[in-house]
Amino acid sequence: MHKRTSLALVLPLISLLFLAVAAAAQPDTDQEFMRLEDTWNQAHLNNDAAALETLWADDLTVMVPGMAAMGKADALSFLKTGRMKFSRYETTDLNVRRFGDMAIVSGNLFRSRTLGGTLREDRWQFMKVYARRSGNWVVVAFTATEAPGP
Repeated sequence: MHKRTSLALVLPLISLLFLAVAAAAQPDTDQEFMRLEDTWNQAHLNNDAAALETLWADDLTVMVPGMAAMGKADALSFLKTGRMKFSRYETTDLNVRRFGDMAIVSGNLFRSRTLGGTLREDRWQFMKVYARRSGNWVVVAFTATEAPGP
């Protein structure tokens, strides 16, 4: 009976140890996705095509209000023209959900941009789908819609 009691106490502790080791071996936390969001935002502010080329999957799909759906090549081509300059690119209320080698990051996006000499303000809700490929997280899909409200 004493051995059963000891075993009943030890097994849950071993299970907790395995869970702790598994969590430590999985470094991709919400903070990693916050870092990637910052990389995305700064790249847009700085018109940094090289940073976005690294962050975007080759099969990226982008769907945003007022524009036709784009792939990576089209989005990079548009960015490289320099026709659109951002003075604000800020995300808030970020929510990260992980599904193995996939993750969804959603939130609000506030942008100020100049296009064709006209300042435009965008207030969007967005969703990014990340996939882990060759050990790195890349964006495979980005979609945004107009945010409700004033």
